[in-house]
Amino acid sequence: MSTQLTRRQTIRLLSGTLALPFLTPPPALGNASPVRVRPVPASGESLPVIGMGTWRTFNVGSDPGLRQARTQVLATFFERGGRVIDCSPMYGSSADVLGDALNRLSVPSDLFAAEKVWTGDGSATAEQVTEQRQEWDIERFDLMQIHNLLSWREHLRNLRDMKESGKIRYIGITTSHGRRHGDLEQIMASEPLDFVQLTYNITHREAEQRLLPLAQDKGIAVIANRPFDGGYLIKRLKRDYQVPDWAAQECDCQSWAEFLLKFIVSQPSITCAIPATTRISHMQENMDAIRGELPDAQLRRRMARHIESL
Repeated sequence: MSTQLTRRQTIRLLSGTLALPFLTPPPALGNASPVRVRPVPASGESLPVIGMGTWRTFNVGSDPGLRQARTQVLATFFERGGRVIDCSPMYGSSADVLGDALNRLSVPSDLFAAEKVWTGDGSATAEQVTEQRQEWDIERFDLMQIHNLLSWREHLRNLRDMKESGKIRYIGITTSHGRRHGDLEQIMASEPLDFVQLTYNITHREAEQRLLPLAQDKGIAVIANRPFDGGYLIKRLKRDYQVPDWAAQECDCQSWAEFLLKFIVSQPSITCAIPATTRISHMQENMDAIRGELPDAQLRRRMARHIESL
């Protein structure tokens, strides 16, 4: 029906006739514990608490080797129970690279596709949604967000119309790096939203003061971005420190990725965290946080104090 369908058919044909060892899925997990999920307040739909971001990591252009590597990372994400993928037009070639990878894999039927509108032209909402949908090569997005509040009034009005007509399922708005919390708070308080996306991690907890309680009061799902502080935090921890023994004993944290992610998703208002990575081994560590025990409030305080002491 379109060049996108032709692309999908062509890639699958090639995948069936050429030797592509990088498409081999990772080993089965055996009798793994159940994937931890949280409900979307607007609908009750359950989503895994760990998703996948694509900021910087999937922006690799046309390089075939890098595209191959990202496909294997995505295969690992799916194999370990992942469903929620987040992208944006801001992320360069990420949507096209993601679409290429999706076409090469067996995609879960319950994939949750989250995208963003990122243009100052408030009349171009539908056009950009269509462009991103074609890049992903999917029928529709589950969640469409307004990236960093850009022209949010016009886009929000247009997205509501698209939701009512069934072209998208949920609508939301995003901010990052701890910016514009006051503006976001006002929008959350006055506008009907299904999702917000904001920065929340163990060293950036400002959202706990007003935004997360407001999201809980208003029934808004929350996606946590920059869970590793753009990579800086986890790189420092891995380089200089060992995960404390008590973390492994009390909440099944075998890696710093688990430690940081479980801290985030144990916050009751958080629906999903979206770490991004370029490595299979790092994806495996990230997805370990989707299972096992989560810290309680007392342990969360201990975790935060420990990081502050380093």
